[in-house]
Amino acid sequence: MNNPFPLSRDGLLTAYRRMKTIREFEERLHVEFAKGDIAGFVHLYAGEEAAGVGIMMHLEDHDRIASTHRGHGHCIAKGVDVRAMMAEIYGKATGACAGKGGSMHIADLSKGMMGANGILGAGAPLICGAGLAAQKLGHDGVGITFFGDGASNQGTVLESMNLAAIWNLPVIFVVENNGYAESTSVDYAVATDSYVDRAAGFGMPGITVDGTDFFAVYEAAGEVIRRAREGGGPSLLECKMIRFYGHFEGDAQTYRAPGEIEENRAHRDCLKIFTGKILEAGVVESGELARIDSEVVGLIDDALESAQAAPLPSAAELTTDVYVTY
Repeated sequence: MNNPFPLSRDGLLTAYRRMKTIREFEERLHVEFAKGDIAGFVHLYAGEEAAGVGIMMHLEDHDRIASTHRGHGHCIAKGVDVRAMMAEIYGKATGACAGKGGSMHIADLSKGMMGANGILGAGAPLICGAGLAAQKLGHDGVGITFFGDGASNQGTVLESMNLAAIWNLPVIFVVENNGYAESTSVDYAVATDSYVDRAAGFGMPGITVDGTDFFAVYEAAGEVIRRAREGGGPSLLECKMIRFYGHFEGDAQTYRAPGEIEENRAHRDCLKIFTGKILEAGVVESGELARIDSEVVGLIDDALESAQAAPLPSAAELTTDVYVTY
């Protein structure tokens, strides 16, 4: 069977596994958070999987990403251990950050994941630093910062775009445009019709893609990442996408139209779109996807059980991991 896709059959299955892992992780957290056992806020990435995975299928551990408050999907796509993530969200000592970061501050520098971030737009200057480091160290690593349509209006983002352009940094600015800056439509909050216009204002190329289409994201991301690796400088990638849940868990979502969520799940689900394409092409079989589904559910079950059973950090650890000594 001829494969019409830019990934091998194994690559397609890997992409599906990563997207399905994110979806199952987030759907499970939606249920567990409602039980009251998880402290703090939780912001879910369900519905946006194609963007995170489509971009990070091109990355290696030495490539750096700076995430957002909605960072679980980015973590999983970048290879952070799911069990350590779940433990971190539960605030346990076995977590990725020893239980001290929680949902909005998961990080794993060994995987190039510089951290989720509760401050809007804060990842942009961090990733300029990562890009500068790659440039000065002489390797081909790239830095990617993610931010939403709301955070795109932060001064830190615009200042970072200017800096990256001046220094020709190997950085990609990814706008994950899900249409709502918390609860305000992008139509009310952003002066331009396209984020590509903002890229042009800083002399960098920009492209807008359908963030529910894994292949559109994958191909566009591959081009801007290749350009950055080869010394071509920064770019902007806007992914127009859908989030299935509210801005945070507990959001009443009164700003959404009646039936909007149901319509999105029925017709704009990136996993359904992806599986429909690869099954129709005959490259993979439904049984293979079902087997992955079962394995992913088992992984999330295990991560949840181990996180709930893990110990809390001790009082003696309160002041550790606060400063780094160079």
